[in-house]
Amino acid sequence: MIAELLSRDGLATRNCLSCEDLAREMAAGAGAALVTEESLSEGDTGALVLWLSQQPSWSDFPFILLATKRSGPRPKEAQALLERLGNLVVLERPIHRETLARAVSAALRARGRQYQARRHLRQLQKAEERLRHLNDTLEARIAERTVELARANDLLMQEIAERERAQAALVQSQKMEAVGQLTGGIAHDFNNLLTVIAGNLDLIQRKSDDRTIATMAGHGLEAANRASKLTRQLLAFSRTQRLILKPVDINAMLESLHHFLPRSLGPEYGIALRLDSQRPWALADSNQLELAVINLALNARDAMPAGGTVQIESSRRFSPGSDLPEDDYVVVAVTDTGAGIPSEIINRVFDPFFTTKPTGKGTGLGLSQVYGIAKQSGGTARVDSHEGLGTTVEIWLPRAPAATDAAAEPMVSASCGAHRELRILVVEDDAGVRRYMGECLEALGHGVVVASDGYQALEQLEADAPDLLIIDYAMPGITGVEVIEAARAMAPDLPILMATGYADMGAVSRVIGADQLLRKPFQILDLQKAIAQVLSPDGGPARPAKATGRS
Repeated sequence: MIAELLSRDGLATRNCLSCEDLAREMAAGAGAALVTEESLSEGDTGALVLWLSQQPSWSDFPFILLATKRSGPRPKEAQALLERLGNLVVLERPIHRETLARAVSAALRARGRQYQARRHLRQLQKAEERLRHLNDTLEARIAERTVELARANDLLMQEIAERERAQAALVQSQKMEAVGQLTGGIAHDFNNLLTVIAGNLDLIQRKSDDRTIATMAGHGLEAANRASKLTRQLLAFSRTQRLILKPVDINAMLESLHHFLPRSLGPEYGIALRLDSQRPWALADSNQLELAVINLALNARDAMPAGGTVQIESSRRFSPGSDLPEDDYVVVAVTDTGAGIPSEIINRVFDPFFTTKPTGKGTGLGLSQVYGIAKQSGGTARVDSHEGLGTTVEIWLPRAPAATDAAAEPMVSASCGAHRELRILVVEDDAGVRRYMGECLEALGHGVVVASDGYQALEQLEADAPDLLIIDYAMPGITGVEVIEAARAMAPDLPILMATGYADMGAVSRVIGADQLLRKPFQILDLQKAIAQVLSPDGGPARPAKATGRS
């Protein structure tokens, strides 16, 4: 009857026939229990009491006890059982239906609040576990974050250092560019002076019958030739010369450097030459190759701050392929006994602006220049280094057949009719060089017309028809290249020879070939050979005729 009444109020009920059944339903999730006092006194309440004793801390299961009206107190056993039930509401019978419904609703609300408390408790427990986990891992996370911050800081410092190095390299490069431009200008004027000095010493030596005077002139000419070599190295440093590839006697070149390098390296450093006994010849630009070897020798010196020996070696090698075509090559190797190059940076040593030297001690362009010279010559550059043992840098160059020494052939006599007389227009702004060239050409039996600048040269071309134009590059007003372009428009077939010690080779290469270029300083034999080369009908080297006397 009670179940039917409660169901009218929308409450789901389950009837239990014993205390054991009641304990099972309570464990299954009942919200409240409505029991009669008789069922508790007559049945076995052990299972019910056990379940109640095992309730979690948040649970206080509600009971509604339907009791009979008594005139006196309950027995002690019954009173003790009621106390064990805990959350108990006693309703005496008879009871009104509404009172019963309200009591059951109140018990269910109380149980609902207990479930809500359970949810809150579990949330608190989870939060406590998370907090405990955070506390337990706090030091580890701090250490991990510290490592990450340290790593990020290291990367930032590396980037800052790299940027500073790049900035310093840029500033140093700008300085070196300015020095190179200044060097080129100085070399131009110095070449003009050397042309006059060396040329006149050569004429004195050739024309003098006094052995003492000829010997003294020879000594002066030797010194002038060394100065000429130094000037060529300055021009190579200023990068105003393009590569002119010719057969080079590698052993002879290294032997000549052997006398120059000790003064550059200093007294604490020795030089050991190990030269191939079969005297290999390579295809290269001798001036640029000398500059490359000097750069490597200076790098080897810097790698041995306490002093040591720089070994320079020539050899012939075979390349099986890889970075070079399969062929025979000539190798120039420079070795030091310094600290070596770390393996992690050895692949960057040929990169432009990469240097391990302090700021101001290097531009980062030395090895990249060596690599560029080797590649332009048709070879390559390689490096082999071991930390603590030293470094070897190799320049691989294509092999070339040995060249004949054409300079050893006698000069054509002015009185000899081995060649026709030419009318030559000489355009040179330096009066000393202009006078010297005129004397040389007249000694060779040619007629000479001179002009001191490009404008006079164009006027002479309009007024006369010379057989050959010999012109300087750097002149006031207009350059030699501009004069050549105008001359080609006026006389397309006019042979042209440019005699210069300093030129914008990019502009020069647009108007003349390498066989039309005579570098200052030069001597009378060089001038004669250059004229023969330009006038050769097949465009190849013209062989001078045999001389019958001294010019």
